[in-house]
Amino acid sequence: MQLPPWHLHPDVWLLFGSIVAAYLIAARRHADATGEGTPRRTKALFLSGMGVLWLGADWPVHDLAEGYLYLMHMTQHLLFTLIAAPLLIAGMPAWMLRALLAPPPVRHVFRFFTRPLIALAVFNGVLLFTHWPTIVEASVGSEAIHLSLHVLIVTSALLMWWPVMSPLPEMPALSPPGQMIYLFLQSLAPTIPASFLTFGHTPLYPVYATFPRIWGMSALTDQLVAGLIMKIVGGLLLWGVIAVIFFRWFEQEQRDGLDRSAYQNVQREIGAELGR
Repeated sequence: MQLPPWHLHPDVWLLFGSIVAAYLIAARRHADATGEGTPRRTKALFLSGMGVLWLGADWPVHDLAEGYLYLMHMTQHLLFTLIAAPLLIAGMPAWMLRALLAPPPVRHVFRFFTRPLIALAVFNGVLLFTHWPTIVEASVGSEAIHLSLHVLIVTSALLMWWPVMSPLPEMPALSPPGQMIYLFLQSLAPTIPASFLTFGHTPLYPVYATFPRIWGMSALTDQLVAGLIMKIVGGLLLWGVIAVIFFRWFEQEQRDGLDRSAYQNVQREIGAELGR
């Protein structure tokens, strides 16, 4: 498989390395101060999320996305929004989130933007904005714009996933049925931009038509595959999460039902004993 020439992205390594170092140092200091360690699983989830971000932001995905194929641009965004973002939230212990949200202005703004309808609107507004042809062409021509858009995309994804994954009781996640409805609505939202990509007869992003062709893929085929990735792969990821939520909820309901039945049996037995 033909790949672009390898080169180091020192800005990516420096940024992500600094975030990982800050996370690990904060976890160590918290453990020393309180005796409360961060579970290995939680750390692993956060580091996995950072690893997915790194995969999308470094060679070869970054180079393919910005200089060759729009389908890799779409893959990059799915890595950031539907895989990395939920892993990062799952990897943030409650004490760390509370520390980040401690300043009242930050907490109030975050609470507002993580309301389910607001979070959906913001995420999908960012989705449409970052796939607007003018914005796409600007991003591939400027590293600063490119980085800013990635920060915006990841931030909006964190907001979108919060109503499903919040670990804070004071800012709780939706109930399981609410989570499933919420993610179902999110699975429908990308249909509009994906349709333009899939059914377009001319390149929606002319700049990608000027890039070197690799893998024997024309600009229109590249655009078609990008639309299918947005709709089908993105939808499968969301529906996979919906399925996990459903089966966990069903299992919990079954367990709670058995617990209630056992409690009622004990009550009847006690009542019978007292009635003797």
